[in-house]
Amino acid sequence: MRDGFVKVAAGTPKIRVADCAYNAGQVIALMEQAAEQGVKVLALPELCLTGYTCGDLFLQDTLLRGAEEALGTVLEATKELDILAAVGLPVRNKWTGKLYNCAAILCRGELWGLAPKLHLPNYGEFYEQRWFASGEGVDHMIELCGQEVSLSANVVFQCEAVPDLVVGVEICEDLWVPEPPSAALARAGATLILNLSASNEVAGKADYRRALVVGQSARLMCGYVYADAGEGESTTDLVFAGHDMIAENGALLAEGRFASGLTVSEIDVGRLAFERRRMNTFTPSELDPMEDAHCLGVGRRIFSLELEETVLTRPVSPSPFVPADAGNRAERCREILTIAALGLKKRLEHTGAGCAVVGLSGGLDSTLALLITARAMDLLGRPRTDILAVTMPCFGTTSRTKSNAQLLAEHMGASFRTVDIGEAVKVHFRDIGQSMDDLSVTFENAQARERTQVLMDLANQRGGLVIGTGDLSELALGWATYNGDHMSMYGVNGSIPKTLVRHLVAYSADQAEGSDPELAAVLRDILDTPVSPELLPPKEGEIAQRTEDLVGPYELHDFFLYYAVRWGFSPRKVFRLARYALGDRYDRETILKWLNNFYRRFFAQQFKRSCLPDGPKVGSLTLSPRGDWRMPSDAVNALWRKELEELEA
Repeated sequence: MRDGFVKVAAGTPKIRVADCAYNAGQVIALMEQAAEQGVKVLALPELCLTGYTCGDLFLQDTLLRGAEEALGTVLEATKELDILAAVGLPVRNKWTGKLYNCAAILCRGELWGLAPKLHLPNYGEFYEQRWFASGEGVDHMIELCGQEVSLSANVVFQCEAVPDLVVGVEICEDLWVPEPPSAALARAGATLILNLSASNEVAGKADYRRALVVGQSARLMCGYVYADAGEGESTTDLVFAGHDMIAENGALLAEGRFASGLTVSEIDVGRLAFERRRMNTFTPSELDPMEDAHCLGVGRRIFSLELEETVLTRPVSPSPFVPADAGNRAERCREILTIAALGLKKRLEHTGAGCAVVGLSGGLDSTLALLITARAMDLLGRPRTDILAVTMPCFGTTSRTKSNAQLLAEHMGASFRTVDIGEAVKVHFRDIGQSMDDLSVTFENAQARERTQVLMDLANQRGGLVIGTGDLSELALGWATYNGDHMSMYGVNGSIPKTLVRHLVAYSADQAEGSDPELAAVLRDILDTPVSPELLPPKEGEIAQRTEDLVGPYELHDFFLYYAVRWGFSPRKVFRLARYALGDRYDRETILKWLNNFYRRFFAQQFKRSCLPDGPKVGSLTLSPRGDWRMPSDAVNALWRKELEELEA
């Protein structure tokens, strides 16, 4: 459970209707299997100790005694298991005589609570109101299996070792109503909702059920474990398929159907807690801190589990900004290009700009900026000749990139101009006393600033706007010349990470394949060109300066950026996930080396992000000082560095 990862499971035992002793054995077996797999929280189906389909047998004392005895057997057999489980059974309130459809929450042989079902269906093939009373407003202490336990739906259960693990329980139909009780439980702090269900299977119902579970996990910013009744229930009129699901904040992590057994994954309660802190529209309720079983409003009880390392099995994408599925990726690329173009369209309309000026290097970022600008002009109904693409060769420019820049502009229909800045930079070097043999940062940055000056002045001549080309990854690392390529009049790439830039250009090449194969060929050659600022002289005509050799692989840095900034993970947790997702490509030392570099540069270069030009947000993360990221330029990384040093040790 370290780093907030909690292994959870939904289990469907193969039962026998009304055979409580047999069903107890099946429940115990599943709990033991779950514990062997490191599961810490387990949900089992609704009324699984008796079977959901007992009908009028629920009114028989014999069945109710059998259910209580079965629960006692489960408690005794699992008192050494380090697992919190929710088990379904009918519970009679011996004081009032009413019968409730309950989830028994148990851990290490102790009953922690009984959560009654609130919303009882009485339609179609379901007649629960014939046997059970609603648990709405019920808040009693009752005796069950020789223990005093709270009968109340308004209780959450918090783990002492992992305080962000707070469990709430609802039952089947409770999820299908307009105001599910899980909403109140989440507001009371529950980060993990367990649903004990007996939902029958008919054609098409699984899709609807899945949408409910995944959608509720998104609305509540929680983990949601749905355990469904399955094999062994009566098939007199219905079939139950054991549709088990585990979802987290709108994502389906694991699913099982048409089989008995366990569906297992990990919920990241640390991530959920961060998201709730970030989203101030998620309003927590005032909690009753009482730890005894008699609760007023929504109370909480504290249970204990051992703090252990959780073996991860959940999907973690090595490219979190890029959808893995080809169809989803193509749709995402189309959507991003459209969003960015709409942002630029508005800016061009509002300013009445006579043209859009793009510095075209023959590299990925400027190519993407030109593709977006062309779309904006198309949306405006303006000719693409209103785009001025400018290539500015200097000391590091290769014939390959220069040629690709010109070919790209021609095939895109943009106006094109070449401005060789070599002599202007040499004059500047003489003015400031910079030797041509001194290939220092001044040698590099002077070229970048001269290019920006040329673009700005050309835009002024034409009443136009300079379109920025710098991407999100470069902003995170500060890999930009301050007041050079760092500056523009509208930055269309500012919220697009480098790994996604590559896919956007590839998508554009695919789209051009049929209508303009020569354009597609140019785009593919640009994709094959090493990423470089081309500020140092070439070696034998080839690019001498490869960005990823200097700052590290963008694949790693985009991974670090996503989890360190979007989700606020600690260096230790980012490192753990990177090894899990990218360990087959990079060894431990390589990941740690570039993670150190990421944190060093991210903190040191904040001043460049504090004065960014406007630009559209197209994804879940931006570093705009007016939007997602507010950080002082003088922030010290000592705490983060300390954690990294501990990893190195």
